[in-house]
Amino acid sequence: MADLSGMWLGTYWQRDTPTRFEATLVQGGNALSGSILDGGYLGEAQLSGTVTGRQIQFVKRYLGKGQAPIDYTGTVSEDGDHITGQWSIAGFDSGPWEAHRSDDDLSASWQTVLQRNLTPTLG
Repeated sequence: MADLSGMWLGTYWQRDTPTRFEATLVQGGNALSGSILDGGYLGEAQLSGTVTGRQIQFVKRYLGKGQAPIDYTGTVSEDGDHITGQWSIAGFDSGPWEAHRSDDDLSASWQTVLQRNLTPTLG
């Protein structure tokens, strides 16, 4: 089972309209939690769910918006870097979604900047 912890970039489609999102996932054993920031008007949401093998399921709840919770299910690729699946709002709407690991590793970038600034220049 891959550890899904980290930054993810993705898209979900609602009635053929794509919405981009950024997700920060935290996995501990089979438990999954994290936050999502949608590119659309709904903004920030929290998620909680589980990972079993390559199957993922979680519920997304928008903060302070009075929106219905959204159920997500998906399958993680064999290399652990891509997820595809379906989202649904019970009795209302559903659609596909996908996400991939973000190459923007902020901690690694920060370490590079620190090393550059701390390395003495030879003169």
